[in-house]
Amino acid sequence: MKKNDLLNFFDDNLLDKLFGFCYARTNDSYEAEELCSDIIYALVKNAHSDGEIESVYPFIWRVARNIYADFANNRRKHAEAVCEGDPEEILSGVAEEDTSDDTEELLTSVYRRIAFLTKAHREVMIMFYIDGLSTAQIAKAQGTSEGAVRQRLFSARQKIKSEVDEMGETYNKPLALDKIDYVIWGTGNPAWGDPRNVCTRMFSKHIVWLCRKKPMSASEIAKKLNVPTIYVEEELEILRKGENGRYGLLRRLENGKYALNFILLDKDVFESANTIYKEQLPKICETITDYIEKHKAEYLSFPYLNKKVDMNLILWQQIFHISDTFSCCVECALKKNHFAGIKTTDRPFSVFGYVDNGRYYGGGWDGVDAQNVCGFSDVHLDNIYITRIKKHFSCGLNVSNDVQIQLALRAIDGLDITSLSEKEKEHAAKAVECGYLYRDGSMLYTKILVNALSDRDRLFDISNALQNGYFDADAGIVAAKIAELIKKSVPDYLLGEWRLANNLASLPVLDAVVECLIEKGVLTPPADGIGAEGCWMSVEK
Repeated sequence: MKKNDLLNFFDDNLLDKLFGFCYARTNDSYEAEELCSDIIYALVKNAHSDGEIESVYPFIWRVARNIYADFANNRRKHAEAVCEGDPEEILSGVAEEDTSDDTEELLTSVYRRIAFLTKAHREVMIMFYIDGLSTAQIAKAQGTSEGAVRQRLFSARQKIKSEVDEMGETYNKPLALDKIDYVIWGTGNPAWGDPRNVCTRMFSKHIVWLCRKKPMSASEIAKKLNVPTIYVEEELEILRKGENGRYGLLRRLENGKYALNFILLDKDVFESANTIYKEQLPKICETITDYIEKHKAEYLSFPYLNKKVDMNLILWQQIFHISDTFSCCVECALKKNHFAGIKTTDRPFSVFGYVDNGRYYGGGWDGVDAQNVCGFSDVHLDNIYITRIKKHFSCGLNVSNDVQIQLALRAIDGLDITSLSEKEKEHAAKAVECGYLYRDGSMLYTKILVNALSDRDRLFDISNALQNGYFDADAGIVAAKIAELIKKSVPDYLLGEWRLANNLASLPVLDAVVECLIEKGVLTPPADGIGAEGCWMSVEK
């Protein structure tokens, strides 16, 4: 191998070994840094010369031992010429020459220990030993005094020396990252910034869990998880900043520790909260069933723009509001009787969740806006998705690229099949299959519910009226129990998000109400989970 190729072998592993070689043979870290720099300089100088190398690593260590021999000789001469202090102490401080190049175990321990130092100490160690800066240069870069830099170096060196022996045992242990997962919901506009998107790795989830139990520093988390502090610090900042830099799953406290920044219930608390609501389910379902029967005519009289509508589609459209009425009554009681003095946290988007207990409750609701499509100046589309219904589209849908929805817009007043091209007929067949359209003779009509945009604000008035006196007594009982649970399990600084904790407690209600209405024959789910049920649009010419 040509000497010019020597630089290709300069990786982190080699530099670690060289530093360990030096550290084991010198009196202190200052000498180790000086010796390591001399060895690297000699190797780089060789790399810029002509000639061949028969075997690269024996050559590297031969250079290292030669440089060390010169270094030891110069140190001995200096000690003979200038002797200060007790001679025995000086002699004991001189490292014996070791011709062995088997220093990997010690140097690995030293460098791993460096990785476990907190940021202030670690940065100084890296800048001094790895970047080759002087204490004066480090002080200037960090905006501090040279004395402070020297103190950090001293503390870091002492930490390494005192703990290097235990590292052999510590690093034989596997990382303590058992499987843990969360179900995290979001409410509001996720485009503002969704902190869930930066919490996907198991490492992140464990850090969140530790900070949920109590505020913790980076070094405490590193020790708990057996992960170098440098990685913990970086992850903490990612989790603190979230997706937009303003809202993350963790918050940094004044003492430098990190704490949970969203409502996260453990399995026991979550299940206890669910049980409080589940105890009321028979009454809730009975009240809702009776209410629907009594107000059937009012639901059917709403001015939808479809050629024909049926009660089943209307109830699927309304099911979220119908099921939420009890928890809304509980929320009112919580606000009035238990959290009146707590300032509500206000942000464009918030998340809340629980430790995965093997059961996923509920679903979601996505909405999309579009302008100037198929002769309509404004269009708003909604679809819900729960255990019984699959979603049609997500929030990012571009209506101008969705031919099936465009056909549904064109078919509100009827669309003659003979007017369609062969390609449009293919799309129309798919739109019929997924529930957007239905065929009546030679005409296609919109099957999903359609209403005027001007009527959208009163679309759920009938269902929301369930909040007016139908659940007051039972809601008060539930509110008292939920409030007690929240105050015990949620940190004081998160009490402004008590509404989200109540949302978690009420999650089982939606599926329970749906199943009850299906059992009673009030609701009929789509055969394969996808159909006109739970999808609708509001339009304006």
